[in-house]
Parts: sequence; C-alpha cells; structure tokens
Amino acid sequence: MQCKYLKTDGEQCGANALIIGDYCFTHSPDMEVERQLATSKGGKHSYKEALVITGEKSVKTSKDIADLLESTINEVRAGKLDVKIANCVGYLASHLIKAIESADLEERLEKLEVEVHFISPKK
Repeated sequence: MQCKYLKTDGEQCGANALIIGDYCFTHSPDMEVERQLATSKGGKHSYKEALVITGEKSVKTSKDIADLLESTINEVRAGKLDVKIANCVGYLASHLIKAIESADLEERLEKLEVEVHFISPKK
C-alpha cells in the first residue's frame, strides 16, 4: 500500500506505507521518536569510524581478496561498514583480481618461453 501523505504540491508520497499504518516511516506521526533516533544515529556515524572497523587485510592472492570481500559483505550486513566504502572495496578488488591474473599469466608465459627455448633444436 502506498503512503497516504500528500506533498505541498498535492502529489501523493511514492513510498510504501508501513505495515502498521497508512504512512511511510518518514511521514508516520507514530514514528516521530524512531525517526529522530535514526536521524541522530546517522549524524553520529563518521567515515573514520568505518575505516577503523575494517582494519588491514592482506590482498596478495585471489583467496585473500575473496576473504576481504566476505568480511566486507558481513560488515555491511551487520551495519558496521558504510555501503559507500564497501562499494569502493568491491570496485578496487575487481581491478586487483584482474591485475593478479594478468601477472600470473605473464609469469606462466615467461616460464613456457624459457622451457621452449631449452627444448627447441638449435639450427
């Protein structure tokens, strides 16, 4: 059900109404205290706190990156890590995976080139 709140221009609010009423969280008169607490809590959460929670992790192998992404997902789900930071971690992790794969491929190619050089007959 849609929220019954009418905006100043006469348009109805587009949010879904709460299960226990006719209005959404923002417009429900019964949710005034909860709304104030949520606003206060949001203002107290700082970017630096979110960085401290995550700590440092090794990210040298694909497994390290998988572990980092797993802990990042769990921290977001627990409300311990800001979604913006988690998105950044995911973005950077995808680039790091590609770089690791590329470096691994180059290393394997170099080994093959050395082996082929030693095996091929001399002219």
